[in-house]
Amino acid sequence: MDHCPKQTPLFTFGIIADIQYADIDDGYNYTRTTKRYYRSSLQLLKNAQKSWSESAVKPDFILQLGDIIDGFNKSHDASERALDTVMREFSSSPVKVHHVWGNHEFYNFSRSALLRSRLNSRLHADSSLSGAPACSDVYAYQFSPFPGFTFVVLDAYDVSLLGREESSEQYRNAMNMIKLHNKNDDLNCPPVSGALGRFTMFNGGFSKDQLDWLDSVLSAADEKHDRVTVVTSPSTPTRQIPFASRGTSMSSWPSYAPTAAWCVTWLDTLTLVATAKTKTQECTT
Repeated sequence: MDHCPKQTPLFTFGIIADIQYADIDDGYNYTRTTKRYYRSSLQLLKNAQKSWSESAVKPDFILQLGDIIDGFNKSHDASERALDTVMREFSSSPVKVHHVWGNHEFYNFSRSALLRSRLNSRLHADSSLSGAPACSDVYAYQFSPFPGFTFVVLDAYDVSLLGREESSEQYRNAMNMIKLHNKNDDLNCPPVSGALGRFTMFNGGFSKDQLDWLDSVLSAADEKHDRVTVVTSPSTPTRQIPFASRGTSMSSWPSYAPTAAWCVTWLDTLTLVATAKTKTQECTT
């Protein structure tokens, strides 16, 4: 029996991931194991927008978790057009949209182009909180939707071959790191299963500068006893399973893979850990 009292949410937000839109015919994923509905993904975004607008408790903001358009757009010279199409749908949202960058963003655009694009949502960063990482081209920031809560957007391709100029030091450093662990001729082929499987050309990681900045953010949140949510694109190819933490409620709607969307409500019983020293509070069941 659940003894948790019914509560009014402190705030609610929408989540959508892997829209991967392209104006091309249906096809299959890279391994040809899953049918892909490239044009239909736009309708799924429209469905999500409609669901959020009709919710009894409407989202205060939206998290777009990356891969907003598909990498096939690049070979069709349609990257800008596809992005314009998807962003036109997001423009109808009455709330702020926070964008995360995944590998498909970098299949279509360079890092410098993304920083100049509408997918750079750092303008939504909270100016009252400490700034971004020292390196200006790292796409990471924080914002607070409600007192006592901090959201941190991280750049999962800070260390990567994707989006970097081949002549750059960052590209050379990423290549050296991959080749240290991946001895395959095709660096898009994972070296082994498990943890080392992440060392491929299509993956990425976090630099020391970004991790140092994150450490300072978490330390500051720990001192204030803030709850912290870290938002990023997973850079290791694993099967993603949507879930809700205890203390949250999450509603989902049917979708064609890989696009998925949810509405998440934060209840005031939920505490996320900023560091290992902070204890979580849970309702008893």
